[in-house]
Amino acid sequence: MNSNPIGIFDSGIGGLTVAHAVTTLLPNENIIYFGDTAHLPYGDKSSSAIQAYSIKICNVLLQQKCKVILIACNSASAAAYELVREYVGSKAKVMNVIDPVIDYLSITYSEKTIGLIGTKQTVNSNIYKKKVDNLAKEITLKSLATPLLAPMIEEGFFNNTISESIIQEYLRNIVLDDIEALILGCTHYPLIKTQIEHYYQGKVNVLDTSEIVAKSVEKYLSENQNLNVMNAHIKHFYVSDYTKSFENSTKIFFGEQIHLEHYPLWE
Repeated sequence: MNSNPIGIFDSGIGGLTVAHAVTTLLPNENIIYFGDTAHLPYGDKSSSAIQAYSIKICNVLLQQKCKVILIACNSASAAAYELVREYVGSKAKVMNVIDPVIDYLSITYSEKTIGLIGTKQTVNSNIYKKKVDNLAKEITLKSLATPLLAPMIEEGFFNNTISESIIQEYLRNIVLDDIEALILGCTHYPLIKTQIEHYYQGKVNVLDTSEIVAKSVEKYLSENQNLNVMNAHIKHFYVSDYTKSFENSTKIFFGEQIHLEHYPLWE
């Protein structure tokens, strides 16, 4: 049994979809969430910048004695995971949002054609394709950068005609022709999953990566006897740049009103 918190970080509020999935699956776990809102979105930042932000955030989470540090951002998972894992060492288990999805594809989608949508950083890193090819399961991956989706969601434009037009414009791209499943390669995208499913009308399985990632966290904690069996009492949310409107928007992501504490990374 280990009552130390799970640390989760992202460039903004998209990672709250992962945090919500984790708390739903593991209601006894204490959660420390850090949204690096001063630098969002990570999707158009350089790898070196993302790495610098990630190390700063890890220092905050290590101060909170987190037993797991979950990089709840595809861009940061692609750019900073290896560096963060080396930096943290044995102080905490470092996890990302890409490897659990790759494991899921290996089990479920051998010899299938899969689509991926994500930020420019995630798609251009080619990390999903490299990992899929390493599986040697004859999975064909078709990737498309969809850079307008994350900022659109951050601004609250989803489940309306504006988001409908943008989503359809991306999904009708010939790059995604003939796919059997679609990976939502950004933690913002579960909020538009219903619209994406409506576009495909049941012909394509839309993969909510937040649920897949939450199950991988549960598996790790269970296998290593690190589950918290006591009632959770900590759910702390930090942001590197605070606005009231941003706090209000987290209610949509997490399903309840969340108090955000301002924690500047550079002072």
